[in-house]
Amino acid sequence: MKIGDKVRFLSEVGGGIVSGFQDKDTALVRDEDGFDIPMPVRECVVIDTDDYNIAKVNTGTHDKKALERPAGAALRRNEEEEEEDDRPVTFVAKPQERRGGEKLNIFLAYVPVNPKEMMTTAFEAYLVNDSNYYLDFLYMSVEGTNWRVRFQGTVEPNTKLFMEEFGREDLNEMGRVCVQCLAYKQDKTFLLKPAVQVELRVDTVKFYKLHTFQPSDFFEENALIYDIVKDDVPARTVFVNAEQLKDAMQKKASDERPARQPARKPEAKGDGILEIDLHISELLDNTAGLSHKDMLDCQMKEFRRVMDENLKNKGQKIVFIHGKGEGVLRNEIIKELKHAYKQCTYQDASFREYGFGATMVTVH
Repeated sequence: MKIGDKVRFLSEVGGGIVSGFQDKDTALVRDEDGFDIPMPVRECVVIDTDDYNIAKVNTGTHDKKALERPAGAALRRNEEEEEEDDRPVTFVAKPQERRGGEKLNIFLAYVPVNPKEMMTTAFEAYLVNDSNYYLDFLYMSVEGTNWRVRFQGTVEPNTKLFMEEFGREDLNEMGRVCVQCLAYKQDKTFLLKPAVQVELRVDTVKFYKLHTFQPSDFFEENALIYDIVKDDVPARTVFVNAEQLKDAMQKKASDERPARQPARKPEAKGDGILEIDLHISELLDNTAGLSHKDMLDCQMKEFRRVMDENLKNKGQKIVFIHGKGEGVLRNEIIKELKHAYKQCTYQDASFREYGFGATMVTVH
């Protein structure tokens, strides 16, 4: 018999909890009303035991607090301990850092819920943080010219975070997405990382093809993974809107367009006739990127320059070599002579020397 045991009396009605011992032969039994009743040990029969106090009985010492404890306190304590065992675990271990994790590696991942039914399955979106940094981030998709936040949160080091599940009816919203991240460490110093903003064009056609989902270190299932940051280097933004694309193409054409070279100095023949070759290859070293209109404008500009320089030279004869071709340049020259240089006359140049590809102008 020991403190905390539940006993009943042999020779009379009653019983209670052993709260202590008056001497080695007399136990103090606390009844339901909280009174300690001295009772010979031989008159007590143990009907339930309390293992919580075994250590105290073995040492032969009495617990003063146990003596003062109300009846049933030991049983209530056991019940409380059982309740504590049922409580959810709230302790969370600190995220472990790993070797090589000081460089940011961040990925956007899509995983099919049911890979065996690719034409109907839904998909899960994750942000994977393969680094020793915490990440505060926004995951957004574009709507027209504006953006909508699909998820915002914090992902711990060397973990992945589920963001959303979406169906095929949502794929039209997923064509262009953006991830913004801010990296840091908690309760310790760290190397400062620049804020990240990466826009991606997601090929939604890939969501219908099983082979585009590949094995990875981050998922048991195959996944479609896009780089956000790779070894501290953000992925290049691959989206260019229509206006940006138009500006870029115009700039490229402008950069590739050759600078117009000054025309070669007119050569005077022995008879005093100026000979001007208006073939575009004689005026420009490179015609890449030029349209037919651009080339015609260049030829006519040279024609006007020569004419303006020689208008005061009465009697000056000038042969413009334009080639036969389709006659476009020759017609433009004749039209210009009739309207802007009425004081000059013109005729076909020597057939023997130029064939049908030249016009001679005389200044009056």
